Amino acid sequence: MATVEDFLARLPPQNLDAERSVLGSMLVSNDAVDEVASFLKATHFYHDAHQQIYAAICRMRERGRGAIDAVTLAEELAALKLLEEVGGPSYLHQILETVPHAAHVRYYADIVHEKYVQRALIDTCTEVLRSCYDSGQAADDILQEAEQKIFSILEQQERDTRLSIRDILHEAFTRIDARLQTAGDVSGLPTTFTDVDRLTTGFHPSELIILAARPSMGKTALVCNFAEAIARSSGQGVLLFSLEQSKLELAERFLCMVAQIDGHKLRNGQIDEDQQQKLLDASHALSEIPIFIDDQPARTTAQIGAISRRLKRQSGLGLIIIDYLQLVEPDDRRAPREQQISQITRRLKQLAKEINVPVIALAQLNRGVELREEKRPRLADLRESGAIEQDADLVLFLHRPEAYDPHDRPNEADLIVAKHRSGPTGVVTLTWRKEFMRFESYTSMVAPGGFGDDDFQ
Repeated sequence: MATVEDFLARLPPQNLDAERSVLGSMLVSNDAVDEVASFLKATHFYHDAHQQIYAAICRMRERGRGAIDAVTLAEELAALKLLEEVGGPSYLHQILETVPHAAHVRYYADIVHEKYVQRALIDTCTEVLRSCYDSGQAADDILQEAEQKIFSILEQQERDTRLSIRDILHEAFTRIDARLQTAGDVSGLPTTFTDVDRLTTGFHPSELIILAARPSMGKTALVCNFAEAIARSSGQGVLLFSLEQSKLELAERFLCMVAQIDGHKLRNGQIDEDQQQKLLDASHALSEIPIFIDDQPARTTAQIGAISRRLKRQSGLGLIIIDYLQLVEPDDRRAPREQQISQITRRLKQLAKEINVPVIALAQLNRGVELREEKRPRLADLRESGAIEQDADLVLFLHRPEAYDPHDRPNEADLIVAKHRSGPTGVVTLTWRKEFMRFESYTSMVAPGGFGDDDFQ
């Protein structure tokens, strides 16, 4: 059986004939440069001389220099003192003479790129082997680094050739047609809150949605409502990163919310047989829908991205929820806090675009709300508001007046759409059933109380 050393001693994957064919095609037809330069880089070539030749051809094309052939390329390389290093004029003519057909340059380039990807995978695996043997790193850290490197190779391999407005318009009309086929006003993922869906038209792929409030307003309860409703109605996976509460705490929230069982009594073990049956029924219903919970603390955006990509590839993914933004681990702990948050929100927005799902990030409001007479949140109340407000497509504030005055609109909440990049802003009134940790579309019903708001977030 071959050992690791045997494999490493072998010549890395490469195809020098394909490399020469790419370069020769570019010298025969300068249009071939534009055909492959959008995805093929000099570092993708195995032979050092081929890297230098390809880079020189691309530079000449960028400068808009006239015909690029063996003679003009030799002048370019000579000016850079690279001509003899790549084999001299005779090697350039040899490349030119061996090209089968310039029209097949894309096929040759795909071969070159495939061999590069194979070499990159070998390099990554070799680095992982060294880390396992020599670094003393924890296994989880090595796994995380390996996954990031593999995803980096995958991302480099993805090439979007749909640049024509004709192709883009075709995709746009496909999406418009899908909206026309959908009953009602919801074109994104439905929250099942009628007024919220009417105002936002649902949560859309690639959106970064910020849900912000002061502590104990019900942010976590509301996103649990969203998660359950979206997973159930769409059948798409919902991934919830809980950076503060444990997965068991969240499981109890979901059970109380769906079974409509008093959470306070559940924690005290004061539920009767009928309520126990409701919990069992709720457990069965929840187990049938695709909700995934990660409760590891101090997740970085890189870890969040890696887990999200893997889950989308394995099980499908429709929504990502992060509870909450200020608990995401920054890459640089020494950077100013505003810079840390700016980097986190920018990367969450990039993640939403990359894997084409909406990302909801919960956020805390600063204490300025408590210090003024009008308690309703504003955009300026967001901690590190500049970065959050700039990157978000949708900013929602959750406000319950009774949190400040028990007699002010008890059991009601306002969901304030303060920023909406693609539509109107406004305020939606919801009913808050705190004993069930549950929000509902607004009714005049008054839910019984019995314990304080500090029991809920």
